[in-house]
Amino acid sequence: MSARRSSPAARPARASGARPQTGHADPAARASNVRRLKRIEGQVRGLQRMIEEDRYCPDIIEQVAAVQQALRGVGRQLLRHHLSHCATDAIRKSPEHAHRTYDELLELVYRHLR
Repeated sequence: MSARRSSPAARPARASGARPQTGHADPAARASNVRRLKRIEGQVRGLQRMIEEDRYCPDIIEQVAAVQQALRGVGRQLLRHHLSHCATDAIRKSPEHAHRTYDELLELVYRHLR
């Protein structure tokens, strides 16, 4: 885990303390992301086997890069969904919701999508 995780006080506050579930997720998109993550899980297990078998380092590094790219793809899809549904709805609610949503989006971009 990264030592750069923000404290709970630095994150946007929620009334219940928990992140809301939106109910907006398209079942097909959710199923697609789950399939992709299962494929990535298999790739990671393959990486573990490669290391256990003392495979050639550049081959392992190539597979690490493939896993990272696959995870970035899932992240892009999740961000697309968040922007088109969750963030859009929050921004339309009120200026206060919009401000909190902008802060949340900037935090996501700065911390996770570099």
